[in-house]
Amino acid sequence: MSRRKLREHLFKLIFLYAFNPPDEMDEQVSLYFDGEPGISGEDREFLTERFRDLVKYIEGIDGLLNRTAKGWKTSRFPSCDLAILRLAVYEMRFDAGGQVPESVAINEAVELAKAYGGDESPAFVNGVLGEIARNPKE
Repeated sequence: MSRRKLREHLFKLIFLYAFNPPDEMDEQVSLYFDGEPGISGEDREFLTERFRDLVKYIEGIDGLLNRTAKGWKTSRFPSCDLAILRLAVYEMRFDAGGQVPESVAINEAVELAKAYGGDESPAFVNGVLGEIARNPKE
């Protein structure tokens, strides 16, 4: 499966996280995969591992987003935009495997925002991530 498609599935899993209690996420991830029969066992394992790793950093990711998005708090972000931003920030700052350049993480996030977000989502996502990229010490 392509990296872009894997990223899209990971975005969807992160989106589910916003609507389910953390203790139910293993079941939700399993149900998601049951509804996506085209995902190989290897890709399921990869996505599950990345999802679990990202969730460990949610507090830090949300803190960075709250400090960066002037006048906005993650509690006010549209759920879709929040999931996209969490994924991109994870790739930019927290992914230990970190082989995604910031520019790629930003571009892919904007593409997800175009496909899944509202009319203002691509600009919002790009603006927040661009600010994070400009302040690497944050």
